[in-house]
Formats: sequence, C-alpha cells, structure tokens
Amino acid sequence: MKFPLLCNFALAAWFANSSVVVAREVDFEKEIKPFLEAKCLGCHNPNVAKGKLSFATAEEVFGESELVIPGKALASDLYLVSTPEEPGEQPYMPEEGEYLTAAEAELLRKWIDEGATWPEGLVLHETSKADKTWWAYQPLHRVESWSEVESGISHPVDDFLNERLNGVGLEMNGPADRRELIRRATYDLTGLPPTPGEAEAFVNDESPDAYRQLIDRLLASPHYGERWGRHWLDVVRFGESVGFERNTIIDNLWPFRDYVIESINADKPFDQFIREHLAGDVIGKDDPDIEIGSAFLVAGPYDNVNNQDAVQKAQIRANTLDEMISATGQAFLGMTVGCARCHDHKFDPISQKDYYQLYATFSGVRHGARVVATAEQKQTRAATLKPLNDRKADLEKERHRLEKLILARVGAKKSEYETRWQRPAVDRTGTEEVFPAVKARHLRLTCESRDDNPAATSGFRIDEFEIWSVDGVPRNVALASEGATASGPAREIEDFPNAYGPQHAIDGKAGARFISTGNYLSIELAEVTTIDRVVFSSARGEETPEHRKFVFPADYRIEVSLDGEVWTEVANGRDRKPVSDAHRDTRWKKEETSPDEAEQLVELTRQINELNRQAGLVPALPTVWVGTRVAKDAEGPFHIHIGGSPQKQGEAVVPASLSTLSEVAPTYELKADADEAARRLQLAEWITDPGNPLAARVLANRLWHYHFGTGIVDTPNDFGYMGGRPSHPELLEFLAIQLIDSGWRLKDMHRLIMTSNAYQQSSEWREEAALVDGDSRLLWRFPPRRLSAEEIRDTILAVSGKLDKSMGGKGFRLFHYMQDNVSTYVPLDEHGPETYRRAVYHQNARASVVDLMTDFDQPDCAFSAPERTETTTPLQALTMLNHQFTVDMAAALAKRVQDRGGDPVESLYDLVLQRKPTDQERERVVGALGSIGLEAVCRAVLNSSELIYLD
Repeated sequence: MKFPLLCNFALAAWFANSSVVVAREVDFEKEIKPFLEAKCLGCHNPNVAKGKLSFATAEEVFGESELVIPGKALASDLYLVSTPEEPGEQPYMPEEGEYLTAAEAELLRKWIDEGATWPEGLVLHETSKADKTWWAYQPLHRVESWSEVESGISHPVDDFLNERLNGVGLEMNGPADRRELIRRATYDLTGLPPTPGEAEAFVNDESPDAYRQLIDRLLASPHYGERWGRHWLDVVRFGESVGFERNTIIDNLWPFRDYVIESINADKPFDQFIREHLAGDVIGKDDPDIEIGSAFLVAGPYDNVNNQDAVQKAQIRANTLDEMISATGQAFLGMTVGCARCHDHKFDPISQKDYYQLYATFSGVRHGARVVATAEQKQTRAATLKPLNDRKADLEKERHRLEKLILARVGAKKSEYETRWQRPAVDRTGTEEVFPAVKARHLRLTCESRDDNPAATSGFRIDEFEIWSVDGVPRNVALASEGATASGPAREIEDFPNAYGPQHAIDGKAGARFISTGNYLSIELAEVTTIDRVVFSSARGEETPEHRKFVFPADYRIEVSLDGEVWTEVANGRDRKPVSDAHRDTRWKKEETSPDEAEQLVELTRQINELNRQAGLVPALPTVWVGTRVAKDAEGPFHIHIGGSPQKQGEAVVPASLSTLSEVAPTYELKADADEAARRLQLAEWITDPGNPLAARVLANRLWHYHFGTGIVDTPNDFGYMGGRPSHPELLEFLAIQLIDSGWRLKDMHRLIMTSNAYQQSSEWREEAALVDGDSRLLWRFPPRRLSAEEIRDTILAVSGKLDKSMGGKGFRLFHYMQDNVSTYVPLDEHGPETYRRAVYHQNARASVVDLMTDFDQPDCAFSAPERTETTTPLQALTMLNHQFTVDMAAALAKRVQDRGGDPVESLYDLVLQRKPTDQERERVVGALGSIGLEAVCRAVLNSSELIYLD
C-alpha cells in the first residue's frame, strides 16, 4: 500500500493549528495503543483486515509493507493516511469511524520517529463500548434487609418503587378489587382462570391472611410448574424438531419438559437447576431425574443434513456449538457471548478468546438420543440379555469360522474368478445389458445384492429403466407414454403413497426415483415386442462421484415373460467386476459354498435371528434426546477461529471462565486435555458461584418481568451495553440478594413480589400519571396484559369444561406431520379430545404453524424467547370466531350452562368471567338468546376482550 507524501507546508500548517507540544518520549501502551484499538482495529484486525492489513501485532505492523518504517514517520503509510494532504481537508483514513485527532496524529508521528518501539508480545484488541466497570459486571451489594417484610411495617419492594415515583410526583393506584386480584394471581401462577367457586370464596373471605393463603394455595398447585415451566422453556429455546432444512420431529425430548415442570413444582434451588442443565449427566449419573436436565444443551435447533464436504461439515459443527454457547450465555448470564464468534465483542468486554474457551468447553457434546436409566435398570436388563447375547456370540463365532473356511478355499482360484469378471462394474449413472433379441410382454429386474451392502437385496433405487425394441426404428418401449406400466414394492409416505413408486422408473425423467422395499422391479409392455437391450440407472446425470448417492443393484438378473407366469433369464451381472472388496468377498463365498455348508449357514442365521427376536422382546430402556458425549473430540487443541472460520486457526485456547468477570468472580482455567465432563461441570459451578453476580441478577429480573410484564431491565437476555438499563437498580440488587438468601428458591420470591402493594394495586388508567410514565415502568398502576397464546387456549378449554388436566408424558399434536427427506407440518382443522390437554404439552415443532396459538404470538422455538410479543391482527379475530376448535368449545360451554340449570345468563358469565353480568349485558344476552341461540352467544362471549385481557 502506497500513499502520496504530504508537503511540508501542509504538515506545518496542520500542526501549527493543533497546539500540540510533546517534549517527552511517547509511551506506546498508554498513548498509542488506546487510540489504535479504539479507532483503527475495528477494520484492521485479524478477523477483518481490510486491505489485508491488521494492526494487532508487531509482526503485522512491521511486515514487508511500508505501514510503519521505524524512524521515518513521513515514509510510513500508517501516519500518512491519518493526516490531511492540505490544510482544512480530512485525512485519507478512515473510510468509516473516527479520524485521529491532531494530538493523536502528532503522538503517532513522534512514536514512529523515535523508533516505533512495540512492547514484546503485546497484542492489540478492539475496544468495546463497555468495559469491566459496566454496571452488570459489578459485585452484588446488599441494600435492604428481609426483616422489614416480616415486620409488616413496610414492604421493601414498595419502598424502592415509591422512591422513584415520589421523585417524579407520582403515587401508586389503590388496591385492585378482589375479583381482579384473584384472576391476576391465579393466571400469574397457574396460567388458568380461577373457578367460579374459588373466585366467590376469595371475594367473600374477609380474613386478613386470605390473600397470603391464596398465594400459598396457588404455589402448591401442580399447575404452577406448568405455567412457570412454560416461561423457562421459552428462555431455553425448547423445541421438539431439529429445525433447519430437514426439521425432523424429535419424539423423545418431552422428558426434559416434564423435568422442568417437576423441578419448578418441587421448588428446586435454581442454582442446582442451572448446574443440572449444563452438567446433569455428570452430577446425576444414573439418576434420570437429574441427568435429563443436560438435555438443555441439545434442546435447540441443529443442522442434521450430514454434509459430506469437509469444509461445510466443519462449519456446520461450528454453528452447532455456537448455538449452545449463545443459549448458555443468554439464559444464565444475560450476555450475548455469540457476538464474539468472529471478533472481540464490539459493545461488551467479551473477547473472542472468551468465546472459544466456551467452544472448547462444549466441544464434546453431540445432538442425539441415548439411554437414560438408573444403574439398577441397566443391570437388570443386561442380566436378562446376557445368556441370549452369549449364545448369539457363540453362533456368530461358528458362522464366522465356517465363512473363513469357505474363503480359505478360494486360494488359487482367485485368478480364475477374476477372469470370469471381465465386464466393467455396474455404474449408477447408467448400466447397459445387451442380449439376443427375444419377444416379451413382461420384463423383470431382480436385485441379488446392493452396491453399498452386498448382503442386502432390497432397498435399491432406479431413476430410469429403458427397454429397447428391435423392430423398425429402435425405441424405448418401457416408457409410460408408450403404454407400459411398472410395479414393485415401494417406499411409502403418509399422504403421498406414490412419492417413490415404480412409475418413476418409466416416466422418462431422471429426477424422481423408484425406491424399492423388495428386490424387484417389473415392467409390463403395451404389447408383445421384440427387444434386445435394457439400460437402467439410479443417478443419471450425476457427474461427480460424491453426488452418485442412490443405492443400486450390484448383482442382478434380467428375466422376460410373455404371460407374466413363466420367466426366462436373458441377462445378469455376475460377470461384471465387483464394486468393492466386500462385494468380491460375497461373490467368492457364494461360489465356494457347498450345499451342506449353505444349509449350515442358513441354520446358524436362523438361530441368530431367533435370538435377536427374543432379545427384542426384552423391554428396552428409555432413550431421551439428551445428547451424546464424545470425549475424543473434546481433547483439542482448540484455537480461535479467525473471522469465525474453522479453516483459519488463530491463538490456542483452553476451557476457562469468561475474562469479563475476572475482577469480581472466581476464575478457572483447565488444561487442554481436561475431561469433557469436568469442563461443563466447572462452567456450571462458575456460573452459580456466589461471587458471580450475573446469574442471580438475570434470574431475579426474569421473575419481575413475568410478574409485571416488563423486567427491571427490559431486555431479559441482554444485560450488556446494547441492552436496557435497569429502571430500579437498587431494587434489582435487593431481589438478587433475596434470591440467594432464600436458597435460590422461586416460591419465596413469588411471595415477596406478590405481597407488595405494587402487585396488588389496580390497573386503573390515570391521564396525568400517563403523561409522566406512559408505559408504567415506574408502576404507578399494575400493567394490564393480554393472555399468552397458551393461556387463551387453556382458558377456552377450562371454561368449556373440556380441559384434560393430566400431566406429563408424550405431547399431543395440533398439526399433521409428514416426513420424507424434509418435514412438513400441516395445521389440523379439527382438534379432537386427545388434544384437550394444557398447551404446554403440545409437541411444538420449529417453523410449524398452529392455528390460534401461532396467531396469538406463540414464538418460534428456533431461538430463545425471553419475552412474548403482543400483536393485533385480523387472523386473531377470524380464528377465534371461525376455527372449528372455538365452535366445538362454544357448543361444550352451552351444554355446561344448560346442565347447570338456573339463569343461563348468570351461569355463562360466572363460568367464563367469574362475575355477574351487568344489567345492560343481561338485556343484550337475553335478546341474543332469543334470536341466535345459546351456542352462538357462548361463541360471542369466548370472543370477548375480557376473556383474553387481564387487569
């Protein structure tokens, strides 16, 4: 890189105006390093290196270029591009970002002229907007005591809130009426409406501890875990399909959902809960109730396309680990660690090295299912299988001995066999057989062995099968357009039974294929025809070997028939060269096996198959999608990926704690060959260490967010520079400390928050207060909210009397699932009784659409969803009015009203809204009952705003 020299006049004029006087020797670390990092490294670092230049190390700065020539600033490009050519002009650089000030440029000139001393081993790093002094990375500090809550004199939550409110001249609303309060608390803790009896009892209970008793009852309900478990499943991006292109369903991840619900119902200490998420398989080995927690690591999406290209495979693996790293950072630390994948974090003090230390930590985790059972279960099953396996091993040993004897006889005959195999091996792109002309109406291809597995005869594929006539101009008479038909057992897909049918072998198109589930393909011609040649393929037009992936017959025979009853063989592939060593060995064994030996092999195989059948009757141990662990790949060494590319390795790294918190929390650094399990366990211990301020802060904020609709920090997954600032910093500290003091138990925190006046106040709108705090972030009123998608569906089922409250187990589906190479999810138009369970038990698949719940903003579980959005769209009204589910529930509600007897209007409002109708409502409903009937009225009430909005 070469730039024009500056004239002395321009330099003199610029520096004269700068008023810079530097009489001492320049200190590189204190004076040059800061502005190079702040203003230059954003573009010129190892990960970006615009113009192929990096300023990060001495080796890069003092390389072959003329970037910096010690002692000669006016010949050094770095200096020249940082200063203007003429007075009043801007310097050449930068193209974006900040220019050097005149003072900084003079310091740069003097440093170069003094010899450009660069401290040995010093590496420059791009500076982030925030540093380690950022508020979120400071130690927790105690600001209030618990005693004030117990004394009844004041409530600390209100004290913090009132201090802010008083500062802007506001005060809280008065208390909510008791009907509002029981609905608010019941939905908040269980996600369901109170029953009419529960609402009436609370409204009429005048005892001073009625509200506390209500909270205790709701926290003891099993529905509490379902409601708050749903919150956590959102955070940890729990989904039951793999996502990406193929998006296949996962049928054995539901135990993790049950584990979350059960753990929250049991009020498991949340620090223990976090440790189980990261290392449950380590701390709970052979204890399924704990081990299942580590399914968190693989509960997110991953690409299972199994790309065979080495570069792409490495990139997919890096993407998979990135997903785990990002999920961990967001869920437990409120940190966007994933932003440091390609370069140091631009906003937070998270280095690229920090990121790849976590990469090394998770490197042994693989997606997939494995057995999760107790040691006793494993031992019992092993003991049952042992005699079967021992006998099977003996039989296999005998079969192997006999096959070895057969192969030993080949010996000198090898050359004889090789002589027989003169023709080229079969070719998936096209194999031709020519035979003496013969009249035929039927032709059959029989597969005797497959080219990928010589022992298999079924499962081959054919994209085109041609039969060529002799009479007149030769033509392919096998084409369907010529009147031919094809038959043969084929792979079937639900709803698409002919997707891989035999018709694809004769359609004249190479793109679609017949996938056989048997060992033959039969073609019937339109009429008896004289033929002498066939051509067949499975990968026609696939030029490169890596694309010729469609299984093909390795050995075969071609037979013809006039009537479809009597067949004559006209060709076979037995004289073709083997496609592999295994194929050659299989042929040798066939040639050398005597009738007696063949009989023995058949009997041995029969007995082995019988033992396999008996073993299959032994109940299998449960398998769960908790991932597998590959210690070999976890050994490293690991390196920073320059620019995020696995192909560009930088500095070596080892599993270690994040440097972000090095000044406030304990640190650790493991050896490069540390055990895979130890890596994750150490990370889990570090995250939950009392000295780490983030886990408690983040969790306390989540609790506040779910109770009031907005967190004290309104970006629950991001406590960094680009996240929100705490509206009540001291309250957040207080809650985090209380969480730790309570043993990380959530139920105590619910009691603390919900017994505050802030939580119990009304949601009444006050114009003058709204002018000061329109969003009620300061909580001068309780913020109303719309029910979540799951709450809306569960409520409609509950008030209609149809809710199935059974807990746990495999989920239900509101979609029709179709799977081939990729998966398709079609929403159901009708929801049967098997779907009337709580929505948390729905088998949520990524990128699937489910009527009503999708319409009401149920998030796609491809990403963490720390907060729910609330949109208003026409689809919501259309679905609530017209979907068969709502129609069915309206009918069920009408029957429930009728079965109750008495005043139907009062019963309807009592069941649905837990209140009596107003006089105006009664008049309108009575009129509607006479004109449109009870079912239609029920449908209208289920569509009322009061049903889905909560004060």
